[in-house]
Amino acid sequence: MFQLGKTIVSEDILEKEFVCNLSACKGACCVDGDAGAPLSLEETKILEEIYPKVKPFLRKQGIEAIEAQGTWVKGTDGDLETPLIDNKDCAYVIFDGKTALCGIEQAYNQGIIDWKKPVSCHLYPIRVKDFTEFAAVNYDKWDICGAACSLGKELEVPVYKFVKEALIRRFGEDWYMELEKVADDLKKGL
Repeated sequence: MFQLGKTIVSEDILEKEFVCNLSACKGACCVDGDAGAPLSLEETKILEEIYPKVKPFLRKQGIEAIEAQGTWVKGTDGDLETPLIDNKDCAYVIFDGKTALCGIEQAYNQGIIDWKKPVSCHLYPIRVKDFTEFAAVNYDKWDICGAACSLGKELEVPVYKFVKEALIRRFGEDWYMELEKVADDLKKGL
């Protein structure tokens, strides 16, 4: 672990390798698990605002879940998150064949909205936990991502480079440049 500004960062994000392999996992991270995607308070407001524009991209079951539960929910631990369909799929999940995709991201890709998706989804496999004085930035190893770890190793892409855009979105360009400096120093053995 090392400190970077107001973050405590796990060295795993520099040392582990990862590249999503959607053809292998079929988007399992969007349909497995026991909670929706973590959200910030600001993101809950964005979801409320964009829902009418995203709704046409969603499945019937997702629309029903959102209209019954809301565009976001408080999880069992009190955290804000996306609602689920029958405690399984994220309500915003759509399918291309057997591959899970994000309905929000599809609306973004088509220029309907200007918000890509929740930053927690964009950052995955990095998870950020906010505390009063700092944020913890950790690598979340999940067995369903085995193919992503293998592909990352094959392509030699560390986690932090795979999620560069999301890290900049969350922490800013200057923070990311500092992270790259730490990674370079670590590689040089400094």
